[in-house]
Amino acid sequence: MVRIRLRRMGAHKKPFYRVIVADQRSPRDGRFIEELGYYDPMTEPKTIKIDAEKAQKWLNEGAQPTETVKALFKKSGIIE
Repeated sequence: MVRIRLRRMGAHKKPFYRVIVADQRSPRDGRFIEELGYYDPMTEPKTIKIDAEKAQKWLNEGAQPTETVKALFKKSGIIE
């Protein structure tokens, strides 16, 4: 199954996440299919930048977002 999830980047105690499409079996920071955007929780306000077209394409193809990514999509207005 294909999942839309976060990939952790950044230094120790300074996380930065990329929103990616990956196979469910691949590791968190391992191989991925496509990058959709990023999420930076360290800025004020938190920065969310996601390509809505790519996200909708993957959702229509059956990719399942994780709970965190689903919340980010709702804040971005990609899903309701």
